[in-house]
Amino acid sequence: MQMNQAKTSAMGAALSAQQIAQFETDGYLLFKNMLEPAACVQMLAVAQQQLHAALPPLEYEAELGYAGAPASLDAEGGRTVRRLRGAYDRDDCFRNWARDTRVVAKLEQLFDEPVCLTLAHHNCVMTKHPQYGTATGWHRDIRYWSFTQPDLICVWLALGDETSANGGLKFIPGSHRWDIADEQLDELDFLRPEHPANQALFAQGISVDLQQGDVVFFHSRLFHAAGVNATPAVKTSIAFAYHGCSNQPVAGSRSAASGDVRLTA
Repeated sequence: MQMNQAKTSAMGAALSAQQIAQFETDGYLLFKNMLEPAACVQMLAVAQQQLHAALPPLEYEAELGYAGAPASLDAEGGRTVRRLRGAYDRDDCFRNWARDTRVVAKLEQLFDEPVCLTLAHHNCVMTKHPQYGTATGWHRDIRYWSFTQPDLICVWLALGDETSANGGLKFIPGSHRWDIADEQLDELDFLRPEHPANQALFAQGISVDLQQGDVVFFHSRLFHAAGVNATPAVKTSIAFAYHGCSNQPVAGSRSAASGDVRLTA
């Protein structure tokens, strides 16, 4: 199933009451053509240069250990990059996007308070390579984040077209409001494909087709997934995660290890 185009919004700073209600119901909002092509092209060029140079810090497919990933860094395809970590400090173009007033203004409305960018989670250039780029099962980002409240928002920017053919995002609308039994999840908190109760949940999943400059805001408790890249080109996206400034990371946790950036619209 494809996302209904009624679920999209044109570029603009302020959200309507209907959009805020939609986010609360569905757990995501899609903004078409939010970032201009020139800015996307610049970020893509920087990302490609840093990928080619293998500029650390990096995350490799082999380190994740997902199904189909290379067995080790020394195996065939073992140096396939999954993420360029620490995007905020990699280049001004990424930093400027993370602080973009169009993004921050919308987040302030959704959180109903000042906004902080977390540097501990996402904060990366996401890539999906052909052949060695692995699929990601149905999961929630909050599974490995530690905050006083499980209410964060990922802002995902497509630097090129993203479809089911090249491993684009899939969402289960409204799943951020679900209570899931422990036995439905595996040891990494992915929904178990073999669990009978999960089959009906998977059937509710939708593919989210994006074009260059499209942006998706989605809740940290929303179940999402992504397939493999069956095309010859690398898919590249930017992902940053935000929280309301009153919602602080738990002391001593990984979420507190890298600090925050307080933002203003």
